Amino acid sequence: MTTTVIIIVGMFFFGMGVYALAAPAALARPFRIVIDSAESRSEIRAVYGGFGLAIAAVLAAAALDIGDIRTGAVITVAAALAGMALGRLFSRIADKATAFYPIWWYFWIETIGAALLFGVARP
Repeated sequence: MTTTVIIIVGMFFFGMGVYALAAPAALARPFRIVIDSAESRSEIRAVYGGFGLAIAAVLAAAALDIGDIRTGAVITVAAALAGMALGRLFSRIADKATAFYPIWWYFWIETIGAALLFGVARP
């Protein structure tokens, strides 16, 4: 079960990373972010693309337990996902209410992903 959870979360990061590299404007569109310059495309590709693929690689190494990194990698990614979800909660307090998609959709993806990873992290 542990490896399955790690692989599933890793696949989400991999998918996000590939999508951001291939179509940065499409990835940002649901958030109403206008991607209209080389600089803005570079930012989306770096933060969502490169980071997403790096996290997917770390989770792949954790799934295989390469170098005995599983626990540290899983807790780190879980904490990152929890931090993203907390940022969305803060934004809800600071800003007006938003529609379920995309903000709350991703909030729940991040929250569930964090909970699953924290749940399978072994001491």
